[in-house]
Amino acid sequence: MKLRSRKLLDRSLTGVSVMAIVLMALALLVLLGPIFSRGAAAFFFRATSEFRRINLEQFNRGDSRRIAAESQAVAEARQPLYGMLDDFAAELEDMDPARRRELRPQFKEVRDLLRELLGPLPGEMDAVMLRQQYGQTRWERAQVTLQRILFSEQWDYSDPSRMGSKVLVPRRQAFVGTQLEPLFPHLQQNLKSMLRPRFTFYWRFLSDRSLDSHFFGGIWPEILGTFYLTLGAMLLAIPFGVIAAIYLSEFAAAGRLVSLLRVCISTLAGVPSIVFGLFGLAFFINTLHLSHSKSVLAGSATLALLILPTIIRAAEEALKSVPHAYKEAALSLGASPLRMVLTVLLPAALPGILTGIIISMGRAAGETAPIIFTAAVSVGRPLKLWETLNQPTPALPWNIYNLATEHQAVDQIRHVQFGMVLTLVLLVLLLNLAAIVIRARVSRKMRG
Repeated sequence: MKLRSRKLLDRSLTGVSVMAIVLMALALLVLLGPIFSRGAAAFFFRATSEFRRINLEQFNRGDSRRIAAESQAVAEARQPLYGMLDDFAAELEDMDPARRRELRPQFKEVRDLLRELLGPLPGEMDAVMLRQQYGQTRWERAQVTLQRILFSEQWDYSDPSRMGSKVLVPRRQAFVGTQLEPLFPHLQQNLKSMLRPRFTFYWRFLSDRSLDSHFFGGIWPEILGTFYLTLGAMLLAIPFGVIAAIYLSEFAAAGRLVSLLRVCISTLAGVPSIVFGLFGLAFFINTLHLSHSKSVLAGSATLALLILPTIIRAAEEALKSVPHAYKEAALSLGASPLRMVLTVLLPAALPGILTGIIISMGRAAGETAPIIFTAAVSVGRPLKLWETLNQPTPALPWNIYNLATEHQAVDQIRHVQFGMVLTLVLLVLLLNLAAIVIRARVSRKMRG
């Protein structure tokens, strides 16, 4: 009976374990699926002629002759559309005043949407903002703008028992019998010839700088800033964390003070990250004056404090797991305690220490709250290495949050947001993979 119960218990535990693994895999699929599918749109998309013109004029990239010929063909395809606008503008002046007051706001809205779709209209002065100097650079966004031109949104409140429902009304109805009526079917039928969409792999999304608050360009400053902050945090946290772990496991005598230190370390591991951000602002910037304001150095020091408890506890447990016979053998051969730690204990515990470093590295790369007050800015240029001592930087975690919540055109740059998320996930995976490979090679070398 005992054997049967044990087998039943083993099978139950095995089933629960398999179920937990399956649920975790499904959760990862649900979480990462949209990130990879929508993040890929930052790299793979149908680029319009406006995109190629921006690359030539802003990054000096592309065949100037081909782009000039394409721009000429696009201008010719758009000319009938502009002629309809001019004809209706002249017709509007001769209309009945009541009819003119009715159509003028709608005509202005159509012109504004056409500027968003195709860029400045003929005869207009160059706009100040870069986004107003070009039309839509992505075909999917051009399709969205086209629908806004063809249909206006109205709300139906005819049923008092229900909330108002959105109704799409064709704009053409308002201009029936006018010179502008043919514009809408003409635009719908000829938009491809006006924008020339072409499938593009934009790998330079990772290496280009941002233009006009991420309307154009890439995310290289954010990638570089994340790398600087993560690397700086690890350079500061690893030495202090390992030294503290060595002291606690090998040299500290058991007592109330050491117990209090361990309690404090465990408590720090559970402190909300926003508290570390406020502490970094108050201590590193306002008290120690590591920099006159936000800087990569202050942000790295704050992140180092955040991950320090994890490294200390992981390193301490790794040191304690080394067989006691190793230490006794080294000490019996005449090695000093310090030499024993450096030549025997640390190499034997290195795989476990690297595990704690890997976990801490992923957290440091993905944290947002600690760098809000100490290092991160919304827009900035790529920093040189020596500029990290006193300059702030864009960073992927902060810019993802900023673009998703505070950008004035959040719907128009969804591809940038998901592209940043995808890049951050891949960056953390690559950093972890590199650390895991190093740990595996160290373990193989120790085993001989």
